[in-house]
Amino acid sequence: MDISTFVSYFEDYGGWAIFLIVLLEYLNLPGFPAGVILPLAGVFAAHQKISLAGVMAISVAAGELGSICLYLVGRWGGTALLEVYLKKFPKHRPVLERTFRLIRERGYMGVFIGKLIPVVRTLISVPAGLVRMNFFRYAIASVLGVVIWNAVFVGLGYVLGKQVFALLGV
Repeated sequence: MDISTFVSYFEDYGGWAIFLIVLLEYLNLPGFPAGVILPLAGVFAAHQKISLAGVMAISVAAGELGSICLYLVGRWGGTALLEVYLKKFPKHRPVLERTFRLIRERGYMGVFIGKLIPVVRTLISVPAGLVRMNFFRYAIASVLGVVIWNAVFVGLGYVLGKQVFALLGV
């Protein structure tokens, strides 16, 4: 998918498109880069198609839902699913090993920190579920990281969008 496809979805479906695309990105599906999607959602808000608070609420809800889904995959699927995943994506093994180490060394703070690190942020949920981290404490650490990550990228898109629209007189 290219950026014009995302723009088209945002124009046609608004908040629903933002929710679905951000959810898919947090599920770590290829083709849905956060570095494009979240700033684009901020630009969408800057163009007053939806409020900034609305974009943040939608993106955080979608991000946390995706994170919870991956946590549950880790918790219920265990090592068998992890091995299937690593066979399909062998280059992710070092990243997953680092996320396990982060969780072992830092616990819930590791989940929070992991949510702020590219690539690790979408993968950390599976190991958290696999080690059977307390769900509610995991969810709190996760949502705090999701809020910060999304605020940075959506906010960047919003600020840049405002500046571009001001220059264009829109």
